[in-house]
Order: sequence, then C-alpha cells, then structure tokens
Amino acid sequence: MNLLLIGPPNAGKGTQAKILTEYYGIPHISTGDLLRDNIARKTELGKLAKSYVDSGGLVPDDLVIDLVDQALSQYDLKKGVLFDGYPRNIAQAENLDALMAKHDAVLDTVILIRVEDDILINRATGRRVCSNCGATYHITGRPPKISGFCDLCHEPLIHRRDDKEDVIMHRVEVYKDQTRPLVDYYDETGRLLKVRGEGSPEEVFERIMALLGKTE
Repeated sequence: MNLLLIGPPNAGKGTQAKILTEYYGIPHISTGDLLRDNIARKTELGKLAKSYVDSGGLVPDDLVIDLVDQALSQYDLKKGVLFDGYPRNIAQAENLDALMAKHDAVLDTVILIRVEDDILINRATGRRVCSNCGATYHITGRPPKISGFCDLCHEPLIHRRDDKEDVIMHRVEVYKDQTRPLVDYYDETGRLLKVRGEGSPEEVFERIMALLGKTE
C-alpha cells in the first residue's frame, strides 16, 4: 500500500507516519526530514532550502523533486511506501504521480488529517526539541522530567525558529492558500480519506485504521 498523509503544519502527520510505517512495515519518505538532514549537513540543497524553511515558506518544487526521486530509487515500491510532507500543491502532486509511474508504482490512498488552527499553533509554540538527539517534548502535553533538558541524553532543549508563533501562523496561511487545493485534487480521483487530528496519537491512529478498514 502506497500512502500519503496531508494536512496543515503540526497536524501530526509525522507522528502518524511513524506509527503507520511500523504497522505496515513500509519505508517513510518525509521531505521535512530529508531537508533538515541536508540543512544540517550543509549540502547545496540544504543551503538553498534553509532560507525558505526559516521564513516558513515552501521550498521550490525543483529542489524537492530530485530529493524525492532519489529516495524512491532506494525502495521496492511493490512493498509500499508512505509519504509525509510531499506533495504540498497540485504541481507537486502531478510530479509525484509521474515519479511513481517512473518507478512502476501508484499512489493508492491519501489521508487528510484535519486540525483547527488554535490547536496547530499551541502544538508548535509549546514544542521543544533536544539539541543533541532530536527527541521531542511539549511544555504542557509531554514535558521533560527536568525542565529544559532531555530525558534521554540530558542535553538542553531548544525552541526551533520554525516553531515560533509568527512562523507557524504564516505556514498555516501558506497551507490554506497553496496546499489545501490538494484536497479537491485527490478527492476527484477517489483516493482521499479524511480523519480528525485532535486527541492522542493513539486515538488518531485508530480513526485512520477504521478508515482503512482495519480494526486491530
């Protein structure tokens, strides 16, 4: 099964992607993770993408396409794959369909995770990330045992620039303007399923399983 998760920033796509890939035993392709890795390693792509990420804008399509194509070449798509963070607009969706065809595969199902704006902003502004190992916390939802420090490696936690309120509000508006038309695009092709993203990750996962016809 080849799946795609879409939704606004901080809807929980990354969390559900991890749960779903473990459940189905399929790889997870996240352009967000791939871009952050390139930025951290200061590759040419990372340098170009950094200015867009820091300001909350979308990374241009031509910078993302090659990254996704390279990732697809690493996997046996007959066993399935899950996308998170790409595509974000109709042009990218058409590119993804073409890339899948290039690798003799088809995107089967698109899951839209819907969350209200105020919840999205709270999730971002309260998130803290370990400066060393990358573990994620939330100041109210999942606080560390010792304030400001990671439970796992005890290094300081940071508040990422792209989790600041002004940036997340801008990213939500960008999503509404450029990404939400994907809902109509995939709905028209009969591939779209919609799920509420409020609640715990386990609750959201159960809703997704119900939509996919699984009860486990």
